[in-house]
Amino acid sequence: MIGGKKVLALIPARAGSKGLPDKNIRPLMGKPLLAWPIAAALAARAVDRVILSTDSEDYARIGRAHGAETPFLRPADLASDTAPSIGFILHALDTLAAEGEVYDYLVLLEPTSPLTEGGDIDAALQALDDARPQGITAAVGIAPMETQHPAFAVRRDAGTGAITPYAGGSFATLPRRQDLEPVFALDGSFYISTPQALRDERGFCHDNTMGVPTDREKALEVDDLVDFLCIEAILTHRQSHLGQSHPSQTHLRSSIGDQT
Repeated sequence: MIGGKKVLALIPARAGSKGLPDKNIRPLMGKPLLAWPIAAALAARAVDRVILSTDSEDYARIGRAHGAETPFLRPADLASDTAPSIGFILHALDTLAAEGEVYDYLVLLEPTSPLTEGGDIDAALQALDDARPQGITAAVGIAPMETQHPAFAVRRDAGTGAITPYAGGSFATLPRRQDLEPVFALDGSFYISTPQALRDERGFCHDNTMGVPTDREKALEVDDLVDFLCIEAILTHRQSHLGQSHPSQTHLRSSIGDQT
């Protein structure tokens, strides 16, 4: 809980993947990918319940082995490539509400962002709860665009290959990087909202959403094999230099073992 409010962490992990086959259970440092956000949610002090939303009994079994609850399977129509995320989110909220389980905040943690830690979740929940009097109802992780600032975007002529500044003007007038106003991108590290805002807005990003800056490395997402290898390299570095093999290792609740 946070401020007396109940918090649900929802981990989405449907079977199959177009980019990497069975990406959500692909081993990362000896643990299936979906185990990482489960561990982060279990490590977050403010989270009251951790549920895996999946259409696969095999995935559900793996999720349970790593500490998540799987009180239901996701219906097939909410697990297709074209099904919007709000469908499985509302399915989870409605199913739990029918059993008398109502939450004040929902935290969505995707397996493709395995570097999010329990402390990140707690800090974001606190920031959102503190901002509620100002009308803020959702919070998302954002990362600074330091090397890919929009000011340096270009257009490319399909015929000649010539490039021009995307925003117009000339290359001679492009600003120096250190003079640019900071801009951020959604990084997928976490999505948090009140259930009512999710029902009203049908998503996490709207006029009453706040951005919570995250560390640069936590903005990495697993979309393909290159991303996977980069994240594995970061975790290997952590393990060899910091003696930390899991991003939430030092915060794990004592009741959760290191199962693989």
